[in-house]
Amino acid sequence: MNGVTLDDVGCAEMARCAANLRPRPNLIQSSPQRRCMQSACILAAHFGLPVEIVPALDELDYGEWTGRSFEELGRDPQWSRWNRERGSARPPDGESMRSLQNRIVNHLEQLRNDRSAGTAIAVSHAEPIRAALLHYARMRLDDFLAIEIDPSSISTLSAGRGGYRITGVNQRVPA
Repeated sequence: MNGVTLDDVGCAEMARCAANLRPRPNLIQSSPQRRCMQSACILAAHFGLPVEIVPALDELDYGEWTGRSFEELGRDPQWSRWNRERGSARPPDGESMRSLQNRIVNHLEQLRNDRSAGTAIAVSHAEPIRAALLHYARMRLDDFLAIEIDPSSISTLSAGRGGYRITGVNQRVPA
């Protein structure tokens, strides 16, 4: 979904998120995808912070499936396997869910170990967010649909000496 932008509804949702986020962040990072950068810029304008573009927050690389419709993908047996076996399947010429999980978790662990990061906002996509939450919940990648991630939702990890704790999943700001 390269090049996808936020519509007016998405921009309004992000503005509400910014107004309701606590505590105040001291770091805002974003996936390089345009819709995430737009979201991050709305947050950054509210908090008076710059946006750091972080490739580790990027969407899963769907390889040959990129740009194909769900109707078309539904006829592909590999797509069915992918949706049953995220822990072992991979999109043709794309990124495995395990690789995505390693990428996002490595980045989050770097943030946790960087004591100067403080409260950070990472603007990303449903798949990387799910992959991180599955890791910290100690769940299998095949259980990816057990975690719902909506656009403009907030999932929260709290860092401690022993690692991260999941303190919020798919939270929505009231309209």
